[in-house]
Amino acid sequence: MDADPNDESVHARSADAPRTSRTPRTPRTPRGLVLFLGVSAIGLAWSGSGPHDRFTWWLETLPVMIGAVLLVATARRFPLSPLLYALLAAHAVVLVVGGHFTYARVPAGAWVAEWLGLERNPYDRLGHLFQGFVPAVLARELLLRTSTLARGGWLAFVCVCVPLAFSAFYELLEWWAAAATGAAADDFLGTQGDAWDTQWDMACALVGAVLALALLARAHDRSLTRVGVPTPGGARGE
Repeated sequence: MDADPNDESVHARSADAPRTSRTPRTPRTPRGLVLFLGVSAIGLAWSGSGPHDRFTWWLETLPVMIGAVLLVATARRFPLSPLLYALLAAHAVVLVVGGHFTYARVPAGAWVAEWLGLERNPYDRLGHLFQGFVPAVLARELLLRTSTLARGGWLAFVCVCVPLAFSAFYELLEWWAAAATGAAADDFLGTQGDAWDTQWDMACALVGAVLALALLARAHDRSLTRVGVPTPGGARGE
């Protein structure tokens, strides 16, 4: 028996039936990326307005610009955890402030030096502490998501080695920049007359990496569930 086309029950069932074709959902831009880009854009606009030395400003802020391009290019297929985006935004602030004033002239560092009776502006030490702190979390995330390394001693060891190696390479970049440009790179080097500045910079990066793993490992694990990485207990975030 054929169904009556005027039967309301037929229309109700057809309305409730699942549709076989749907418009693909466009992936949303991660909110953490929006935070990073907003902080970076505002910071670069302020930092680039009348910096102490334009050449030094380019050298100090170029990593922020390169990082922004890379994060935007990979956001849809490889979004980062919210915690890592926040740390990268904080690191961007440190870099743009140092680029605007140069590390030896940052007012906040001068205040700390006066308060503690230090002979030099310690802001560059903060910068190199971040150079270990943030890359350690970045290395941890990339390794947990793309390698066979599991949480444990070897993962922690590699996550300390990566930022320490990057710090050493950055010191080589500073050396090459100084050799190529001469006095123009003095503000970029920021040694402030310290013969052991290079060693101090790498030591600060090492301390930063160790602190990041000691303080943020559990918080990072929870944040990783937001991008589908299981916690040590095996549960995934919603």
